[in-house]
Amino acid sequence: MNDTPPADRVAAVRAFNRLYTSVIGVLDEGPADAEYSLPEARVLFELAHQDPFPVTDLRKRLDLDAGYASRLLARLESRGLIVRERSEEDARRQLVRPTDAGRDAFAVLNRRSTEQIGGLLSRFADEDQQRLLMAMRTISDLVGDHRRDPALVLRPPRPGDLGWVVERHGALYAREYGLNARFEALVARLAAEFLDNSDNPRQAFWIAELDGERVGSIGCGRGPDADTAKLRLLLLEPAARGHGVGKRLVAECVSFAKAHGYRAMELSTVSILDAARSIYRAAGFELVTEKDFDDWGRALTDETWRLEF
Repeated sequence: MNDTPPADRVAAVRAFNRLYTSVIGVLDEGPADAEYSLPEARVLFELAHQDPFPVTDLRKRLDLDAGYASRLLARLESRGLIVRERSEEDARRQLVRPTDAGRDAFAVLNRRSTEQIGGLLSRFADEDQQRLLMAMRTISDLVGDHRRDPALVLRPPRPGDLGWVVERHGALYAREYGLNARFEALVARLAAEFLDNSDNPRQAFWIAELDGERVGSIGCGRGPDADTAKLRLLLLEPAARGHGVGKRLVAECVSFAKAHGYRAMELSTVSILDAARSIYRAAGFELVTEKDFDDWGRALTDETWRLEF
C-alpha cells in the first residue's frame, strides 16, 4: 500500500466529487426525472437488463443492506413497477421482476437520460468529447472492477496516433529507464518515416487498444535489404501488461511480413528491455549482434535480433 497521499491530492479529489455530483444531478435525487430517486432508477435499470433478478444478487450489485433494499423494493412494488416472487428452483430465494409499467417507466428514464447526456456532450467539440471519454475510462480502469479479459483490438493508425507513439515512448522510457531526448528524437524520425511512406504496400503500422484505449503500437517496414523486414516501435503501456498485447502485436507484424514476400525479419532493441526481449524470443527471434553505446543518457547494449521465415 502507498503512504497517505498529500493533502492537496485529497482536496483535488474532493473538488472533483463536488463537481461531478453537480453535473449528474445526484443532489436533486434523480438525474433523468425527479419522479424517481436515484436508487429506484438504478433498480429499474438493473431489472431492464436481467429479468428475473435474485434479490440477494441485486442487493450485492447495488451495495444495499437488507433493510433498505426491502423498503426500496416495497415502494416500487406498491407503485406497480415490480413484482416479487419465490424461485421455483429454491423457495428460499426471492426473485424480482419488472412489470409492464416498470418497463415503460425505465424506457422513459432511459430516453430522458440519453437526451440529458447527449445535451451535455454536445456542449463540447468532438476532440474534447474524446478527451472526456478517455478520462472516464482512465478513472474506471483505476477505481472500478477490473475485467480479466478486456477487448483487444489492433487497428491502423489514425491522425494523431503516430504523435502519441512518439510522446509515449519519450515519457515511458525516460521514467522507467532514464533515456534522454535523443531516444525520443529517434522515435520521432522513425514515426515520420512511416508517415512519409504510408502508401508503401510492404509496410504497415498497428495501434493496439484495450477497451477502446490506446495501449501499444508496432510497425513493419523494409530492413537492410528487399528480403528482410524491420520490426519497429513496439510500445506497451503499463495498462497493457499481462494481457498478451505484446505477443499479439509481434505475431501480427511477423504475419504481415511473411504475407508480403519478406524472407526474414530483424529488430533492434537494448539489453535492459527484458519483457520485450522475452516476447521476441518466444516468437522465434534470435540474438545475432551486440554493441555497447551511450547515446541515450546511460550505458546500454544495442542488440539486433533476427527471425528467418
